[in-house]
Amino acid sequence: MNYQIQASSISNKDAIIHVKQSNIDFGTTAKTAENLPNPAELFLGSFASCILKNVERFSGMMKFTYTKATIEVNATRLENPPRMENIVYNLTIYSNDKKLNSGLLKKNIEKFGTIYNTVKLSCSISGTISMIENV
Repeated sequence: MNYQIQASSISNKDAIIHVKQSNIDFGTTAKTAENLPNPAELFLGSFASCILKNVERFSGMMKFTYTKATIEVNATRLENPPRMENIVYNLTIYSNDKKLNSGLLKKNIEKFGTIYNTVKLSCSISGTISMIENV
C-alpha cells in the first residue's frame, strides 16, 4: 500500500493538508495557536484515528457490536532533540455486547495498527480500554 497527501501554506498565514476530498486546516502561526491544531496535535490525531479505525475493523472480525468509541491521547514532548517520548491513550467503547473481549481487542490494535506500530518504534506507548454499557 502507498499513501499520498498534499499540503500547502502561505507566508504569515496557516496551512492546509489536502487528503482525498478533505482539507484539514492547521496552525503555523502564533495568532492561531489556540484555534487550530499544530503538527504535534495532528500527529496524535493520526495515532487516535488508527486506533478508532481498528476498533471498527475488529468489530467485524471479532463479531462484536458497539454504538460509539472515544479516545483521549496525551503525550510528553522532549526538547533536545524535539520528539515525543511517551504516549498514553484511554479508549472507551460503548457497548452491551458480551462478546467484546477488550483484552484481545487491545492486543489486535497494538499488533496490526499501522500508525501505532510506526510510532512504537520511536517512543513508548501505554493505553487502556474501558467499557461503558449503553443505557
